Amino acid sequence: MKFPTGFLLVAVALGLSSGQAAQPPVARKPLLVAPTPPNLNIAPPDPAKNPGSRIMLAGDWVPADPHTIDFAKLPRLPLEHVVVSDVRAQNGVNQHNYLAYFEGRFWAMWSDGPGVEDMVGQVVKYSTSPDGIHWAVSKSITGYPPRSEPGSPHYNTHSTEGFRYISRGLWIREGQLIALVSLDEAAGAFGPSLELRGFRWNGKKDSWDDIGVICPNAINNFPPQKLPSGEWAMTRRKNDYNQSGVQFLIGGVDAVDHWSSVPMSRGAGGDLALRAEEPVWWPLPDGNLMALFRDNNLSRYLYRAFSTDSGHTWSVPVKTDFPDARSKAHGLRLQDGRFVLVSNSNPKKRDPLTLALSADGIVFDKLFYLVGGRPVDYPHVMEHNGMLLIAHSGGKRSVEIERVRIADLDRWQMPTAP
Repeated sequence: MKFPTGFLLVAVALGLSSGQAAQPPVARKPLLVAPTPPNLNIAPPDPAKNPGSRIMLAGDWVPADPHTIDFAKLPRLPLEHVVVSDVRAQNGVNQHNYLAYFEGRFWAMWSDGPGVEDMVGQVVKYSTSPDGIHWAVSKSITGYPPRSEPGSPHYNTHSTEGFRYISRGLWIREGQLIALVSLDEAAGAFGPSLELRGFRWNGKKDSWDDIGVICPNAINNFPPQKLPSGEWAMTRRKNDYNQSGVQFLIGGVDAVDHWSSVPMSRGAGGDLALRAEEPVWWPLPDGNLMALFRDNNLSRYLYRAFSTDSGHTWSVPVKTDFPDARSKAHGLRLQDGRFVLVSNSNPKKRDPLTLALSADGIVFDKLFYLVGGRPVDYPHVMEHNGMLLIAHSGGKRSVEIERVRIADLDRWQMPTAP
């Protein structure tokens, strides 16, 4: 991997020419050197040796200030596009999209609510597809939250007196499909009754069985994935996460509700500039872990932390040079060993969605345009039979999928620097 090496070298030579009279020494002002641009770092990142490096985006095509990338001129991947659900006509909400492949079918789930995102009465729906392109009519997973159905006093409001479900992902565990949803009061992020719940697919009844609380006082960001140790893990935000910070849940082996929780970042009460939101993590080829955080403090960059002990402790999150619109991102390791990250990398707005490619899962050297020209956000990526399926929302009103051939990732090169 080639890293930029734009070091500023300053050499000052002092001397006297022949015949020049000696002069008393003159006090000199300190030489002022311009701050190093965001993408010029002294050494590449390493989970153990250099977790504090900011390098996350590298290549001759990367400008000194990554915020100045012309995102509209990024190489565009060929893709197939499909709309799974659209509630614009009803002025509804479709958001928090997740995908899975189970028992020969693709599955999608999402939050479906009235008015704007996460109001009283929001439910979670799902659809299935034989090929990822043709999707069945959506059905409900959860039904309406307690005392929050249409016609109830607080339906379609933000209120502590009503509840909402939020889609949190599809977990395939021991041959069973579990839809994860959060439940809490619909007044803010998040209510005092916050809990993560599970609904297990019952193929015989063609319905979902409520299996209860997976973890109290928790909302995850993506469904659990396996650690190198064989344990399951997912991230956690509590109802006071702005003070307590983001945490990491480890467990899920003995039972679906057996978890231990460790801190990943400090909250606003700590000494970090970061206000961590919606983390995503993955195992690296060497067995260490890397996590990325959306920053709600408007730095417009992703933050990154590492763990070298299977998630039990984490390095202090560091602001990287990878731009971000303050939005949700998702990534994974491909079967060929490379890593992809789908995000809103344009710092000005959630348009477009981009796909970044990395050989090591830490530093990305390619960035492609996926879909845009309008608000698009909240991606979830899965790989199946040489394809990437990328679910996302369109203006929080639709569930859409882009299907990309993995082979096409190698057909396009980044432009040379101007």
